[in-house]
Amino acid sequence: MEVICVTNKKIAEENSLDFYALIERIAKAGPKKIILREKYLSEGEYELVAKKCLEACRKHNVDFVANKFVKAARNLGIKSIHLSFGDFLERKRELSFFERVGVSVHSVEEAVAAQKNGACYIIAGHIFETDCKKGVSPRGIEFLEEILNVVTVPVYAIGGITPINVSKVSKTSVSGVCLMSSLMKSENPLDILESIKNSDKALQQF
Repeated sequence: MEVICVTNKKIAEENSLDFYALIERIAKAGPKKIILREKYLSEGEYELVAKKCLEACRKHNVDFVANKFVKAARNLGIKSIHLSFGDFLERKRELSFFERVGVSVHSVEEAVAAQKNGACYIIAGHIFETDCKKGVSPRGIEFLEEILNVVTVPVYAIGGITPINVSKVSKTSVSGVCLMSSLMKSENPLDILESIKNSDKALQQF
């Protein structure tokens, strides 16, 4: 099962972590992808941050995925981009440059529409309770399974996923999971990634 890191620079800095040093450690730990999700930045600011993070990903042979900022991604030659469902539909005509386009969805209907309109993969959430969505009820495993039943593109789960509950996700046919807060708060992201991967491997032995 693949593990994707989704960034949040603000969380890292709130926890007194050097964001770029953290990205270096995460990339070295070996996730499948790192999605640079910094929506609060301007496009110019995002491009500067992306350039530094891209270097770390290339150094450690980790796929780097831009988020939201189409122009900045093109300027840096980044061929993978991830978008919200709304942005994806609105900006479809701008995406021919990219080899791989991912879409975040929050309903079965969005998942079906994303696949129909050419999404290469889907991130579905949020599955469990998470501080990033305080006060918003999680959609749960049943929601994830509903999406898996109606699309054929790879599906990744996001939202409150930990080594403790990842086994519930592993029992479905998801391609992987996305982690944000846990990695952005950690001084040793390798421990978290190994815990997730080991929990998945343990389940597969039964």
